[in-house]
Amino acid sequence: MASDRSESQENYIETIHILSKKKPVVRSVDIANELGFKKPSISIAMKSLREQELITVTEEGYIYLTEKGLAIAMSVYEKHQVLTETLISLGVPEKIAEEDACRIEHIISEETFLAIKEHRKNKRS
Repeated sequence: MASDRSESQENYIETIHILSKKKPVVRSVDIANELGFKKPSISIAMKSLREQELITVTEEGYIYLTEKGLAIAMSVYEKHQVLTETLISLGVPEKIAEEDACRIEHIISEETFLAIKEHRKNKRS
């Protein structure tokens, strides 16, 4: 994880990315509903993400990831998917695998993640 981003920020970015796949537009209320947070918390987080140029917010309140934000979101999302699938393949129940992957995805080194991906790829071949 880059030192200028927190786990919380990565979760917000990943959530925006996931919601944008399901909905035509993403608003703060959608993020609040998805994460179970109150709207004021979301507003503070969105301000921080805007200041870091990871999102843009239109006058209508529609939230879009910038190119930089999307790159981060896709990286975190890929880690989440790969780690979840790996844990499930090891026999971890799906719900626990999802929860653990969500925590691990923010702290795992790039080297370890790439090794896991490579191992999974070789195992399928």
